Amino acid sequence: MGANKLLLKARKKIMAFRDMFKDDNDINEKSVVGFAAFAVMVIFAIADIVTGYMGQPLHVNEFIYNSFLWITLGSFGIAEAGKIFGKNVTEEEDENI
Repeated sequence: MGANKLLLKARKKIMAFRDMFKDDNDINEKSVVGFAAFAVMVIFAIADIVTGYMGQPLHVNEFIYNSFLWITLGSFGIAEAGKIFGKNVTEEEDENI
């Protein structure tokens, strides 16, 4: 009985993950990408602190870290700009389009 519940729960999570890629969803994909890039930056920072504490340098190309930085800033910036400028169309202007 416990295996069936676990299987149903896993299937439900997979279906929810698949729903994220549909055109008519409530999830902002730009925010998901931005959060993932931010999470990688946090993991990098924690690894850098731990290896620094152990006395060993962490050799990661600065270009890689800066790429994740730009992805994070761009994703959150685009998402916020969409919130600010995307909802300004009134119903009257919408009918004219």
